[in-house]
Amino acid sequence: MSYGDPNNPYGAPQGQQPGYGYPQAPPVQQPYGGGAAPMTAMPGNVSAARVMLWVIVGLQVIGVGLFAFYAAVVNHAKNDSTVQNDSSFQRLADYSTGILVAMIVFALAWGVFAAVLATKFNTGGNGVRVTILVFGIITAVLGLYPFVVVGLVHLVLAILIACFVGGANGKAWFNRARY
Repeated sequence: MSYGDPNNPYGAPQGQQPGYGYPQAPPVQQPYGGGAAPMTAMPGNVSAARVMLWVIVGLQVIGVGLFAFYAAVVNHAKNDSTVQNDSSFQRLADYSTGILVAMIVFALAWGVFAAVLATKFNTGGNGVRVTILVFGIITAVLGLYPFVVVGLVHLVLAILIACFVGGANGKAWFNRARY
């Protein structure tokens, strides 16, 4: 037996000869950006989170107005002798004007912070996403404890914002490639 005979079935294996089998396809090219098409439209739940931030801004403006009105009324009524002996007014008047002004400043600052975050949805990266998550969590906590009655709306909105921005669509939107 000779290994040199190409028709010998017991001979050394021969290399693939051209023309036999299917031709090999060229390698598949990955598109720029790791294979995913660039996101051009904001996902619906991320857009809803932005709208909810604007709702919080509106609620903060209303709250600032109510706090300012309340502070003015309490400050004016402290000098009125007809309500000096009223125990229900005295409970309301226990807040000093300085505390009420501090609450006004805090509510205004929180509203401005929410407005800045809402405007950063189109241009912000992952840092903005994390900041929005922290904002949502802190707003939910503040909606639970000190401002229970008026904070319930803030609580629900903040939880939804944190869920929508923290989800897969939020992560994809804030980590998208920007050209």
